[in-house]
Amino acid sequence: MASDNLTVLNALDTARTQWYHVTAVVIAGMGFFTDAYDLFCITTVSKLLGRLYYYDPATHAPGKLPHSVNNWVTGVALVGTLTGQLVFGWLGDKLGRKKVYGLTLILMVICALCSGLSFGYSRKVVIGTLCFFRFWLGFGIGGDYPLSATIMSEYANKRTRGAFIAAVFAMQGVGIIFAGLVSMIVSKVFLMNFGGKAFTTDEVFSTEPEADYVWRIVLMLGALPALLTYYWRMKMPETGRYTAIIEGNAKQAAIDMGKVLDIEIQEEGEKLAKFKAANEYSLLSNEFFMRHGHHLLGTMTTWFLLDIAFYSQNLTQKDIFPTMGLVSNAKNISALREMFETSRAMFVIALLGTFPGYWFTVFFIEKIGRFKIQLMGFFMMSIFMAIIGVKYDYLKTKEHKWTFAALYGLTFFFANFGPNSTTFVLPAELFPTRVRSTCHALSAASGKAGAMVSAFGVQQYTQDGNTHKIKKAMLFLAFTNMLGFCCTFLVTETKGRSLEEISGEDEKQNETQMKSNKTDSGRQDDGWD
Repeated sequence: MASDNLTVLNALDTARTQWYHVTAVVIAGMGFFTDAYDLFCITTVSKLLGRLYYYDPATHAPGKLPHSVNNWVTGVALVGTLTGQLVFGWLGDKLGRKKVYGLTLILMVICALCSGLSFGYSRKVVIGTLCFFRFWLGFGIGGDYPLSATIMSEYANKRTRGAFIAAVFAMQGVGIIFAGLVSMIVSKVFLMNFGGKAFTTDEVFSTEPEADYVWRIVLMLGALPALLTYYWRMKMPETGRYTAIIEGNAKQAAIDMGKVLDIEIQEEGEKLAKFKAANEYSLLSNEFFMRHGHHLLGTMTTWFLLDIAFYSQNLTQKDIFPTMGLVSNAKNISALREMFETSRAMFVIALLGTFPGYWFTVFFIEKIGRFKIQLMGFFMMSIFMAIIGVKYDYLKTKEHKWTFAALYGLTFFFANFGPNSTTFVLPAELFPTRVRSTCHALSAASGKAGAMVSAFGVQQYTQDGNTHKIKKAMLFLAFTNMLGFCCTFLVTETKGRSLEEISGEDEKQNETQMKSNKTDSGRQDDGWD
C-alpha cells in the first residue's frame, strides 16, 4: 500500500533513482568509511604501542601492552560509540537530522588529530590521553550510525531503499581495507628508511625510535576523510519526511526536496496536520509498545548477539596469521616489521573476506530481502564457527592452513552478507518518523554493548591464548549466532514497502480519518451543521 495521504511521501517513495541519491550515499558513506578506519586502525598499532612504551630491557623480549591496558586502548572507543549513538540518535529526532549531522564529523576530526598528539612525560600519561581522545572519537562515530541510516532511508525511494542504506554501511568495509592499507604503507615507508633488519634475542632494543611517529601518523590520517566530507554534509537539506511530518512544514519540505531531486511536491497543509496528529505517540507510550515493541526487541537483540560474534572474530588471528605465513614471530623482527606484517594480514582478510560480503548485500538485498539474508548469515556463521571450535587443533596445523583460511574468511563473508549489514538496515525502516533515529540508536547501542562483551569478556577470557579456551569461545559464539537466528523472527520483511506502510503511520492516519468522518456524519445527522 503506497501512501495516499501526503504527496511529499508518495513523491519520495516513487521518485526515480537520481544522481542526488548516489551523492547522498557517498556523503553518508564517507562518514562510515571514516568510522571504520578510526575504529580498526587501532588494531594495527596496538602492538607497536606495547613495544614502544612497555619494553623491559631485562627480558630481552619485545614489549607488550598489559591485557587490561590493551583492552582499554582497543575498546574505549566502543564505549564512546555506544554513548554517542544514544545521544545523537535522540537529538536527531528532537532537533532534526541535519542540525547534528555535521557535529559528528567535527568531533571525529578533532579527536583523530588529538589521538595522534597524545604526548606525556610517562607512558601512563600517553596511554591515558590516547584513551581519553579515543572515547570522544567513538562518541562522534556513534552519532553517525543513527543519523546516516535515517537520512538515507528518508531520502531513498522504496524500490532501492535497502540497497542504498546497505551501500552506506558497505563503506565500512572500504574503511577497514584502508585501515590496513594505510598502516601497511606508512610502516613500510619508515621501515625502508629507518629499519628492516631481523633482531636476535640478545639485542637490547628491537624498536626503531622513529616508530613513535608511525602510530601517530596512522591515527591522525583518520581526520582527513571526515574533514573532506564536512562541506558536502552541511550542504544537504533536511529530509523531506522530517520537515513535513515532524516540523509540520510541507512548503519547506517541497522547496528542499525540489532543490535536490527532480520531483514535484504539492503543499498539503490540512492533510499534513491530520497525519501529524495521528502519529503523535511517543517512544514510551502504550501505542508504540503495541505496534513496535517486538520490532525494537528484535532489532536490539539481533544486533547485540551479532556484535558479540563480529568483534570476537579476531580470536583465532594469532594462529591463522602465522599458519598462513602472513606474520612472523615477534621476537625475530623489529617493531615496524611486525606492524607491517600485521597490517598486511588485516588488509588481505578484509579484501578477500570482509569487503565482498558487504557488497553482496547491496546487490541482493532488494531481491532476496532483509529477513532471509539475516537468517542465512546467522545460520552460516554459526555453522562455520562451530566447525572451527570443534576442529581447532586440527585446523591450525600447516597442513590444513587453506581449510582454516577458508572457514575463517567465510565467517567474515557471511557476517557481512548477513546480519552485520541487515541489522543496520532494518531499524532505519521499521519505526515511525518521530522516533526513527532514536530507535536506530537504541538498536546500534545494543550492538556496541555486544561489542563490549566481546572486548572485555570473550577476549579477556581467551587472552592467554589457551587453545582449549579458544575452542570453548568459538562454540559459545556459534550458540550466540543461533540465538540471533531465532530473534530475527521478531522483525518483519520491509522490502518494497513505503516507510509509512511499514511503520503503520498510514494506517494510523486512516483510522483517525475514518473516526473523523464518522463524527462529522453524526453531527450532520443530528442537525449540528
